[in-house]
Amino acid sequence: MVNGSEHPTAPAPLKFREPNPLAEGNYPGFAPRSVTENGLRIDYDVAIPMRDGAELYANVYRPEHAAEDLPVIIAWGPYGKHGGRTTAPSRSAASGVRHEQLSEYTAIEAPDPQFWCPNGFALMYVDPRGTWWTKGDYTLASDQEARDFHDAIEWAGTRDWSNGKVGLSGVSYLSIAQWRVAATRPPHLAAINPWEGLTDFYRDVAYHGGIPETGFMETFARRSLGYSTTRVEDLETLHKEHPFFDAYWQAKVADLAAIEVPAYVVASWSNQGLHGRGTLEGFKAISSPQKWLEAHGRKTWQYYYEPESLENQRLFFEWALKGVDNGWTRRPKVLTEVRERHSVGGFAQETEWPIARTAYTPLHLDTATAGLDEKPSETSTALRYPAQGEGNGARFRHEFTERTRLTGHAKLRLWIEADGSDDADLFVVLRKIDRSGEVVPFPFFALYDDGPVALGWQRASHRALDAERSTPWQPWHTHDREERLEPGVPVPVEIEIWPSSTLFEAGEQLELIVQGSDYMTGVLPGHRTTRNAGDHIIHSGGDHDSHLLIPVIPSA
Repeated sequence: MVNGSEHPTAPAPLKFREPNPLAEGNYPGFAPRSVTENGLRIDYDVAIPMRDGAELYANVYRPEHAAEDLPVIIAWGPYGKHGGRTTAPSRSAASGVRHEQLSEYTAIEAPDPQFWCPNGFALMYVDPRGTWWTKGDYTLASDQEARDFHDAIEWAGTRDWSNGKVGLSGVSYLSIAQWRVAATRPPHLAAINPWEGLTDFYRDVAYHGGIPETGFMETFARRSLGYSTTRVEDLETLHKEHPFFDAYWQAKVADLAAIEVPAYVVASWSNQGLHGRGTLEGFKAISSPQKWLEAHGRKTWQYYYEPESLENQRLFFEWALKGVDNGWTRRPKVLTEVRERHSVGGFAQETEWPIARTAYTPLHLDTATAGLDEKPSETSTALRYPAQGEGNGARFRHEFTERTRLTGHAKLRLWIEADGSDDADLFVVLRKIDRSGEVVPFPFFALYDDGPVALGWQRASHRALDAERSTPWQPWHTHDREERLEPGVPVPVEIEIWPSSTLFEAGEQLELIVQGSDYMTGVLPGHRTTRNAGDHIIHSGGDHDSHLLIPVIPSA
């Protein structure tokens, strides 16, 4: 079993809700036809047969004057092959994507036909079963969806205008679908390009450290999913009914080890709370002999459509789908952006992920001095803060005496006690402080400009660890039971802090914040429902080895 603890694998019963209506303005209507315009041959609402007799519908884009031997790139997602809502976040000014970058044909989070077709590719957008005009029940990241995607790949790879090689591209859900279908090994699938796509719905977004995520999940379930004429999976209700990592969530996890096709995987440090962790887990777990990782610190959609990124995508697919020796295979296996501040940083070349030479270094919390120290205090002390309310929490700082690069996983081991509750929901923040004492901002969650270095979350009652999957730098929680806290009894809790990469100069500081609420409120992700009440008490020193483990990269 991949990407999860041992759990029953019988399918969990699903619930369905009424779909979002295909209102005028967000759907142009079902209209099969072929047109030639702007150098493109476009076939709209093409029927694709499935193995069970159902039909999906796709829009197919080809160069106007190319009749055959075209490699095919497929984008698969529920947001509409027609382009969907022009008010989508990926089209907003906050996303960093300029309107003039994309042609009128570009679907949400998808590759642009006006870029790919002139470069000698066919491009296909597919509406999954149960979305838009395609009939059936829509079930997201399901076995059914993976089978349908598999069949669509085989259909594309056997057209008389295809060269028999299919690649996959797209951002977010369009990447999640790639993990799922690649694990089914369609014979005509030749390459994938997952661009920031989670691999574990439970750990990556639905329950951060066991704390229910209530911002993105509600928005995603209510507004983004389920434009349909039939039924759609009731993600919002099922999310609430499955608070543990059970068969429902396991069924949405791809068998990553089964993936063997060449993969160009792109992750970001900025996508804390959604795709950042899972994309890196996907890269680690796939079995592809030929795989490349690029981890950046910019905004998701902006980076996908940047000219340099498009050129990298073109080189990858020309090599993988056309057999062109264009130098792609001589590219470094791993590139990690080392951030200095917002949109400032450079890429370091590596050979693996996580970086093997990482020196995981503990910084010990001192609740008496608010320090993060290289040596632990011999004296036990404690610090109390209100468990509720914005701005309440504990802060600790460490000043670097020499230039230091942190790239990779961080972990907080915290001895915590709750006074006034039998549980504690812990929100952890890492920030960079410059020499003048100012907080250094970074891009965050694809839309924001004032984010932290990294985030972590943990519900104390979910502190049980999977001993086989945990490492000293990355705790892996089972999330299969609760262990409530006892009054007056501190317990050690291991908190996963999502991977990041930041450069600190001598005199700059790393700040650790521990509190009982979100670091940024009114934005995504969000956690409105916690078990916090009364006070949290952090213990350090003596027998309480509270420490922050940081990933220091020695100078090459």
